[in-house]
Amino acid sequence: MVRYTEDVPGAHQDPAVTAGPRRRVDIPAEEALRLLGGVSLGRIVFTRHALPTIRPVNHVLDGGDIVLRTHDGAALTSHAQGADVPGVVVAYEADALDADTHLGWSVVVTGYARLVTDPAEVARYHALIHPWVDEEMSQTVRIHPDLVTGVRLVAGPKP
Repeated sequence: MVRYTEDVPGAHQDPAVTAGPRRRVDIPAEEALRLLGGVSLGRIVFTRHALPTIRPVNHVLDGGDIVLRTHDGAALTSHAQGADVPGVVVAYEADALDADTHLGWSVVVTGYARLVTDPAEVARYHALIHPWVDEEMSQTVRIHPDLVTGVRLVAGPKP
C-alpha cells in the first residue's frame, strides 16, 4: 500500500519544529547507563539460527547490569544456560527519541547475557520487573556491559 503525506501522522507539522540540521554528540558511558536506567523498555539483539534477532523487552538497571525476564523456551535463554556456558554475546539498545523533532538519545550496550540462577536474586528481580506481555516469564537474564556507547541527537549544525 502506498501512503501519501496526508496519511502520515505529523506530516503537516510546523517546519520549524521538524526541519533543520541535527548533530550527534557522544555520551560518556556513565551518563549513557544513567539514561538507560531511566527508561524501562529496550531491545535485545542476539543470534538465532546464525542470524541477528531483535526483541523488545522491559528491563531494570541494577548495579550497572541490565536485568530482564524472559520465558522458558526463549531462544536467548536456551543459548545462555548450562554450567559450562559463560553466557551469550548480546547487544542491548534503549532510547528516548522524539518522533516529531527527531531529538533525543540512544544507548547501545554490548556484553554477555547470563541466566540468573540464585533463587533470592531471581525472586528480587521478579518483584522489580513486571513483564508487559501476557506470558509466563520465569527466566531472569543479566547483561554485564563490556562496551557502552551513547549518542545524543541535538538541534543545530556542528559548532
